[in-house]
Amino acid sequence: MRFAVYQISRRGGREKNEDRMGYCYTRDAGLFALADGMGGHPEGDMAAQVALQTLAAVFQREAKPALVDPTRFLHDAVMAGHHQLLHYATSRSLVDTPRTTVVACLLQGSAAYWAHCGDSRLYLVRGDKLVARTRDHSYTELQETMSQVMPIQERMNRNVLFTCLGSPGKPMVDTAGPLLLHPGDRVLLCSDGLWSALPDSVITAVLAGAPISDAVPELVEQALRQAGPKSDNVTALAVEWESAEDPAAAPGISTQSLGDDVFASTIQASLLGDKDDTDELDEAEIERSIREINEAIQRSSAKRR
Repeated sequence: MRFAVYQISRRGGREKNEDRMGYCYTRDAGLFALADGMGGHPEGDMAAQVALQTLAAVFQREAKPALVDPTRFLHDAVMAGHHQLLHYATSRSLVDTPRTTVVACLLQGSAAYWAHCGDSRLYLVRGDKLVARTRDHSYTELQETMSQVMPIQERMNRNVLFTCLGSPGKPMVDTAGPLLLHPGDRVLLCSDGLWSALPDSVITAVLAGAPISDAVPELVEQALRQAGPKSDNVTALAVEWESAEDPAAAPGISTQSLGDDVFASTIQASLLGDKDDTDELDEAEIERSIREINEAIQRSSAKRR
């Protein structure tokens, strides 16, 4: 398995950054995830972090090195994040539960699977075409769907969601896949701070028009400029599927040399409850995580010689 990945997050005009993102992988499977902690509820940043840590923990437990049932894994891992948030609130006697959206994509066996809850999105671009996009769990998106069969008089605020992790009721988790990947396919995970400022056509064109290391920061900067000083947090993670173990392929992550028991992750494994006061998740932090991953790969390769 070979892929390239680029991720970036900016605080925008908000007091703090409540978005979180990251990825982890074994030799045969890769998990990429993004969560957007919800304002109006306590500890949105912690909600997003707990959701990602839970996804990574379940992935590490079950990917040995592949997952038996990727779709079931995604559903169950997202639900585990929800239950972890309920436990977090109860154990700390919080009046309200921290809440977050989440979107996750799993790559395994040359196919993509994904799941989401809330309005963080996945885009899958092939060439210059948008092949797939998640549908937000918002009343606005629901109204747009209903308007195709009946007139809708009043439009609701796009920020009103009808499901999320940490909510009192059981979350709605939509899953999709498998979708067979072609070399060069690009998957983008993003928070609403990006897609609310840019139309799908622009997101598709920019993502298709340059290497992801250029396209992703360009999308984030365009969103920040478009939204202005009151911009939401803007977070994006993109993956380019390179498929074959081609030595001439563009630089990326190759998992071919990993041992069966190697697990690499950029998702922070800090204890739940530890506050992360980092407002800007930039390339410096990402590079540190990548160095740790490369060291794990080198150790695994050395053992196999």
